[in-house]
Amino acid sequence: MSRKGAKKTARPELLIRYTDHPTAVNRSISKFINVIMSHGRKSTAENIVFGAFDIISERTKDDPIKVFDKAVANVKPRLEVRARRVGGSNYQVPVEVRPERAEALAYRWLVSFARKRPERTMRERVANEMLDAAQNRGAAVKKREDVHKMADANRAFSHYRW
Repeated sequence: MSRKGAKKTARPELLIRYTDHPTAVNRSISKFINVIMSHGRKSTAENIVFGAFDIISERTKDDPIKVFDKAVANVKPRLEVRARRVGGSNYQVPVEVRPERAEALAYRWLVSFARKRPERTMRERVANEMLDAAQNRGAAVKKREDVHKMADANRAFSHYRW
């Protein structure tokens, strides 16, 4: 389908509702939108995220961006394991996670576990996963706990850091 003669339309009004927040929050929301986006359908991803924000604000009567920030903070891992080859054998070496990577992992985990949820629409799944993560429940928080347990179990190999 050609877009040659098509008139460009403005972004949905949903964007206007959440643009009065600081730029750091806007940047994190836009990164989250980009993680949700598939096949270049950014407006669909925006509708999903802002629809999830509407669901969160209806249920909690709270600022959805605060809930989003709390959910991301609860899902961010502090440690992870990396494979290190020493003398012919591989060791799982625990290392600290850089803040940018921790944030990216949190977004990825939230979206991947939201996709596995049983709710009907994606905006409901994202909203419920964010609400669960904000209350330290849900599959994304369990994934972070599993990563931390793996790092704790391999603490003996921490002297192999690079």
